[in-house]
Amino acid sequence: MNNIVKKISILEAQTVQNIKLSKATNTIRAYKSDLRNFENFCQHYKLEVLPADVKTVSLYITNLSKMCKFSTIKRRLSSIKVFHKLNGSHIDLKNPIINDNLNGIKRQIGTFQKSKNPILISDLKKIVLEIDKDNISASLKLRNKALVLVGFSGAFRRSELVSILREDLDFVSEGVKIFVKKSKTDQSGEGMIKAIPYFSNSSYCPVMSLKKWLTCINNDNESKVFKMSDKNVSLIIKKYISRLGYNSFKYSGHSLRSGFATTTAEFGAEERQIMAITGHKSNQMVRRYIKEVNLFKNNALKKIQI
Repeated sequence: MNNIVKKISILEAQTVQNIKLSKATNTIRAYKSDLRNFENFCQHYKLEVLPADVKTVSLYITNLSKMCKFSTIKRRLSSIKVFHKLNGSHIDLKNPIINDNLNGIKRQIGTFQKSKNPILISDLKKIVLEIDKDNISASLKLRNKALVLVGFSGAFRRSELVSILREDLDFVSEGVKIFVKKSKTDQSGEGMIKAIPYFSNSSYCPVMSLKKWLTCINNDNESKVFKMSDKNVSLIIKKYISRLGYNSFKYSGHSLRSGFATTTAEFGAEERQIMAITGHKSNQMVRRYIKEVNLFKNNALKKIQI
């Protein structure tokens, strides 16, 4: 009997590990941060954390509504649900005590999400010129150029960009094919290939920049193309954006990805063409980029002649 209990315990531990592996590292990090926040709330008001009562969760989101965006509240509810699942408990988020309160909060604070500013093609060119002027080594200049140009042209997420290995690259006559093993929207690891063509202007060509950077690190044994954390991608972006006189708080590593989508939409690329590079599973986000482009492009005020 003891042997069976031991085997079941091992299976339970492996099951919990599998559930954890089903989530991306950044997602797990966000869950942990959310759970700490929920635990602090419960401890402050002397409420049970696990299993949490639906009333406790409802009070928690009411408290959050005073200081958080609606998207943050939704994410923290998801974290609470995952936390209960991992611990063999259940919390009914559809319970009216939670759900009706959530809908009321939604009406009050709205659901609009203000995203970080995109880095457009004109900004990208300025950043490359700024890198050339930077007081850093020639090798770091090559790395930073390749980073921003490939990040923009491949619409990479930060985590995808820093995970690229040399073996993932396939240079062909048209440009380079980059294999992305796993991404936020591809947790099962099916992978996808991003194709980046040569640019006519070699100064801003991501393929040429990548080749130069690879030549520079040719003798290194490191398999990663960009040996840095995903946070460093944001820091590099903010560094050069700030030097251009922009508010760095309004930009992040995601600005390269959103910049690709916004720029290609502005130049008339279709939804499916943009999604083929970004890897979006639905067109909702892509349509948001197109909508922002059209705010001035299709503005009714442009019909007025003064």
